[in-house]
Amino acid sequence: MVPAEAPGGPNTPLRLRIRFSKQGKIRFTSHRDVARMWERALRRSRLPVALSQGFNPHPLLSFGLALPTGCESLGEYLDVRLEPPDDPERFDAGLAELPAQLSSLLPGGVEVQAVKPLHMGHGSLQQEVASCNWQLEVLEVAGEELAGRVERLLAAPSLLVRRERKGRQTEDDIRPAILTLALDPADGSGPDDQPQHEVHPNHPNGRLHALLATHPRGVRPSDLVAALGTDVVLARACRTHQWIERDGARFEPLSVGGLEAGPVVTHAAGRAS
Repeated sequence: MVPAEAPGGPNTPLRLRIRFSKQGKIRFTSHRDVARMWERALRRSRLPVALSQGFNPHPLLSFGLALPTGCESLGEYLDVRLEPPDDPERFDAGLAELPAQLSSLLPGGVEVQAVKPLHMGHGSLQQEVASCNWQLEVLEVAGEELAGRVERLLAAPSLLVRRERKGRQTEDDIRPAILTLALDPADGSGPDDQPQHEVHPNHPNGRLHALLATHPRGVRPSDLVAALGTDVVLARACRTHQWIERDGARFEPLSVGGLEAGPVVTHAAGRAS
């Protein structure tokens, strides 16, 4: 039979959503190189990946939000357009083994966590993802000094950062996109537990949790850290969740357990509504 999420009959095109992590040295691979890596892996997997038309056809892949080079992620997403399989029943039965199969074809540090067929009517990942959780580790400033800077940042009506866009220097206000920002609490819970700005006297580095909006323009971890002061150095950044917001709730594009849903976070208050 045709997978449950695929509408129509056996000739209906499929779309697979893939969730994968990117950790370790592979974090220094650019978004473009990651795309090439996936094209090679999918070709070797022998999945019936649909190709574009024209003189130089290429696989029809749609990636989610680009991960900045040097950052890690616990949940990245990729949509793959497929041709109708020759044997739908065998294809459906093999979906459970597909994450392990794809992981074996990808470089170390990239692990496929889940795969799910989708309706063709689902929106694109880049349009639907509205916010992302980040874990950040910074050098040079920690403890009470970092806590004070976080408080001042959240109290600021605007935060202008200089960016280069299409070869030109521009100024953007990133404050509306910083939905929550807090020091890592002593009990280790994340931002979804609404942590307070607690100080880690035993941590030589500062550890932060942030929830950042992606529209109209996203905020890179480097932009956020720069807003905390020119002497603050970003040592590590990991994107832990990406959220779709709809009808007052939020959910991940493809969940693998843990936090699956929650309330939408307001821009004005900077905390869960």
